[in-house]
Amino acid sequence: WHQPHTSLAGWQPARELARVGQPPWPDANYPPMLPAPFLRKEVLLSKPIQQARLYATALGVYQWHINGRRVSTDTFNPGWTDYAKRVQYHTYDVTGLLRRGTNALGIILGDGWYAGFVGLGGRARYGQMPLALAQLEVWFADGSRQVIGTDGTWKAATGPILQSDLLMGETYDARLEMPGWDQPGFDDRAWKPVTVKAVSARLVAARDAPVRPTQELKPVGLTQPKPGVFVFDLGQNMVGWARLRVRGPAGHLVTLRFAEMTNADGSIYTENLREARCTDRYLLRGTGQLEVFEPHFTFHGFRYVELTGFPGQPDLETITGVVVHSDVPKIGTFACSDPRINQLASNIDWSLRGNFLSVPTDCPQRDERLGWTGDAQVVIRTATYNRYVPAFFTKWCQDVEDAQQPDGAFTDVAPYVAASSGTAAWGDAGVICPWTIYQVYADRRILERHYQAGARWIEYLERHSTNGLRPPTRYGDWLAVGADTPLDLLATAYFAHSTRLMAQMAALLGKTNDAARYEALFQRIKAAFNWHYVTGDTRIKGNTQTCYLMALEFDLLPLDKRTQAIRHLVMDITERGDHLTTGFVGAGLLLPALTRAGHLNLAYRLLLQDTFPSWLYPVRHGATTVWERWDGWTPDKGFQTPWMNSFNHYALGAVGAWLFETVAGIGLDPAQPGFKHILIRPQPGGGLSWARSEYESMYGRILSAWRLAGPEFRLQLAIPPNTTATVSLPIASPRDIREGRLSVFAAEGVRFLRCEGPTTILQVGSGFYEFSGPMAWP
Repeated sequence: WHQPHTSLAGWQPARELARVGQPPWPDANYPPMLPAPFLRKEVLLSKPIQQARLYATALGVYQWHINGRRVSTDTFNPGWTDYAKRVQYHTYDVTGLLRRGTNALGIILGDGWYAGFVGLGGRARYGQMPLALAQLEVWFADGSRQVIGTDGTWKAATGPILQSDLLMGETYDARLEMPGWDQPGFDDRAWKPVTVKAVSARLVAARDAPVRPTQELKPVGLTQPKPGVFVFDLGQNMVGWARLRVRGPAGHLVTLRFAEMTNADGSIYTENLREARCTDRYLLRGTGQLEVFEPHFTFHGFRYVELTGFPGQPDLETITGVVVHSDVPKIGTFACSDPRINQLASNIDWSLRGNFLSVPTDCPQRDERLGWTGDAQVVIRTATYNRYVPAFFTKWCQDVEDAQQPDGAFTDVAPYVAASSGTAAWGDAGVICPWTIYQVYADRRILERHYQAGARWIEYLERHSTNGLRPPTRYGDWLAVGADTPLDLLATAYFAHSTRLMAQMAALLGKTNDAARYEALFQRIKAAFNWHYVTGDTRIKGNTQTCYLMALEFDLLPLDKRTQAIRHLVMDITERGDHLTTGFVGAGLLLPALTRAGHLNLAYRLLLQDTFPSWLYPVRHGATTVWERWDGWTPDKGFQTPWMNSFNHYALGAVGAWLFETVAGIGLDPAQPGFKHILIRPQPGGGLSWARSEYESMYGRILSAWRLAGPEFRLQLAIPPNTTATVSLPIASPRDIREGRLSVFAAEGVRFLRCEGPTTILQVGSGFYEFSGPMAWP
């Protein structure tokens, strides 16, 4: 065939799969991406089965099959950890999948975080190839037991998954499928013996919520910006993958690319993805039947799907968006009379969903997707209102401790694969996140587990400080707008904040000597902060909004200086036309600080501002998730720099907690954590005529729903069993308050406590209440 003049009769034209350097061709800069291994073994179970459990894990990610059925819809198990420190395993009840006689066990392995592209540093960060480990335990009706493990008796082959990478995407050749590979009787004579490797790994039972598909989205639009190029709009920036429905000839290549935004010409905007290809490729089986493809071991952040190579004319049924994230159930809802605020609340929740995928990532689409600690700590309180996250953050707090450096410094990302350590506001997540989870769920174990790590962090900060003042560290108030908070001031403020939290932890855990020492250290840092950064007229060095917010919210100012500091903060905001300048650090502090300082109206004006920079500016321009930057896109400039321009980034959504606590009025009593005692204090403003929030606490449903009916304020309230609540009503006189049709003094379960200005304060027990009375505006 290699000689000149050889006849080409019967030869087929070469199939062009991709240009050199594009998948599935290997990238010369990294180890090549290999086809996904398929593993199988047949076992004989000769007696009636009573119960069976499968214990499974991998270095990489896996899908388990038994007798032709997938064991679980969990995706990307065992999740991302520092594999040198911990590898999680999951337990499945597989009794219903096994039968007496011959059974087939099957595993598909993916590179995942272990061998695939991770963060900013290429692929194979932990190892070159994925490995599986499992143990199947079967109990029989006669009391005996049989154990089947992963060993050298298994067989391996490659199949249709030519490559599958979390960041780059998946290439799948349906012609290479092996029907029946996971069923008994399959002919596996061509399969090879598996490679058995000795690996030292600390196995731990999985603590976190598994990643699963939770929702499907149908496209709301379909365009054709160029001939043969189709763009589907799912109407929502989401995380997961697309399901493709297609019919065509064998070997025909269909390509899917994913993006959050489109360019002016209708093409997809992919520059902000950087090195992540975010591309799925499907080569058709070509049987003439409808083929359905979903990738196995990749995910994308996207609203738009570009489809090329489609044989024929696609329609809105061709693509379905499959939403995937850690299965953290929705437990909090917020709504009000302003649809823009409702969209903001929705954007926050969608950003939490999309970035809670085994770890709390900064973004789900570009070549990063790392567990940035600073991002997580600023949004964790908002996250607890929206989603049930104790297991998710319990696991990730261990990731943070696993990443802690020998000198005590917490890292910028966890699991630790990039960036630095010891950074203010980022490293402090090692203290703030466990404390927040304790406050919300009242589980002391997370404090007991991470107390020593927090103590090592404070020791690190002390060693790297001079007279209570920290030197500058990286990032600062990240992506603030025209206001540079001094890096050393921010670092010192967080040094104080973490120290005060450690004092509270120590007291709670009965470590009285530690508590006294940390409180004394806090006071020394506070004194140094005032001496070094605060002027005689209470201007703070840097004079940024975030400077004042940290000083106020972290209790760094003496009482006689707070009023003047608040005045400077308010002046800065109003002189900017009611605009914020805060970045990641200050955004979540801004509205709570103003509210506590008596400037509720200004807080509402900031919330409702829709010109740049503001929370509603992205909403005004069609955002369905929270943007990384206040100006990710503007009508006059278009897109910001592609190197730092995610459109799904939850940090600036830290304002969400204020919507629950202040607008709707459901708050946590720090003295009685876990919502054992609830603080109900709705504070109407901003022209809103109603607001409603429900929160499913550990004790049950909490409801706070208020409405203005002319001059009257009406509140519906549900307090769950075994709890009490302090209710602050914006009604000046208790004599004007009715619960249902009764005077508040005659209502069962209601006790008058006191009046504070235009507010009446009551205490109630569990039950449902309807309060009403004349609204007293502050």
